[in-house]
Amino acid sequence: MMTSRERLLTALNNRKPDRLPCQVHGWQNYYLKHYLNGIDWYQAYAVFDMDYAIYASPEYRYSSESLTDWRVKRIDRGVDCDGNHQWEQFITTPRGILHEAGAYNEITGWHTEYIIKSIEDFELWNTYYPIPSGIDFALLRRTKERLGDKGIIRSHPFSPGQGSPWQSFCMLIGTEKAIFTGMDEPSSLKHILDEILNKTLTVSRMWEGTPADMVEVGGGAGSSTVISPDFYREFGLKYDQRQNRVFHEIGLKVVNHFCGGLMPMLDLVVESGADGLETMTPRSMGGDCDLKEASVKVGDKLFFIGGFDQNAGFERGNPGLVRRMVHECFESAKNHGGYIIAPSDHFFTGNPENLKAFADACKECLY
Repeated sequence: MMTSRERLLTALNNRKPDRLPCQVHGWQNYYLKHYLNGIDWYQAYAVFDMDYAIYASPEYRYSSESLTDWRVKRIDRGVDCDGNHQWEQFITTPRGILHEAGAYNEITGWHTEYIIKSIEDFELWNTYYPIPSGIDFALLRRTKERLGDKGIIRSHPFSPGQGSPWQSFCMLIGTEKAIFTGMDEPSSLKHILDEILNKTLTVSRMWEGTPADMVEVGGGAGSSTVISPDFYREFGLKYDQRQNRVFHEIGLKVVNHFCGGLMPMLDLVVESGADGLETMTPRSMGGDCDLKEASVKVGDKLFFIGGFDQNAGFERGNPGLVRRMVHECFESAKNHGGYIIAPSDHFFTGNPENLKAFADACKECLY
């Protein structure tokens, strides 16, 4: 029998392990607090005897000069009538001030005002946004030591948003405005994406020797439920290709995270040079993934992570239903390459017995 680490790495190499590997798409503090008595990620994975996937990224060092040119003042604006904590932030640079605002509650956080409002704002941001001068793998080494043979480490790129230049720009300016920029000022958007990518690649090259096993790129803003394949080909593909190439040179597996529609994007993900694709969100959750069809089309070229409807299974289901759902996912993907079953996104409620049934059912799914 394989160890969890061997099982997961076999799937990341797009081969079939001894049985179906399973993880969650990150443990949310809300669920850990309200359903598992406040235990941590490692303890949660142990409780259900899943294969561990721990998220940890390098820590960065900055020069005093770069931080002097990017002075951040965060103001707590209190709690609104719905119990949401509100905040705003002023970033003072030598040539002007940027402003953003947001809110958060026990479940999640969000922006109410994006830091970039115009191309001029971007140029100010681009000039002064601090870039690390050094890198520290201490946290990753501690994570690897604690993990042992129980699982793998996933990292996120250094990026001002999430995962890829296109996704990051959407998180700086807002998705709709980012799309309008591409439609109205395509040359400006390409300049912006080039600048974001250059920052990411500068830092990514510092990752040589990282203890991580995989890096997550992309994001929901690249999904076909947000943009078209043609839009992605123009404003996403070549940037992802360059980024993925650098991560491969470092020795990392790359998973492209499209948490939404992905069926029209399958060949483009292969073309991007990614090794795998997530979250394989089914239609019942607002995505479009047909796991069996995706497996037939590109399963020999990409490993998959996800595919499980946690709303129907964890939050509203029962152990019997969960077991059937796990077996259905396994049967859909088992004939073509590596597959790690996981919830297709975060979950915040649900009987822990359903998670136990999820992990137990995976042990029944033998290759």
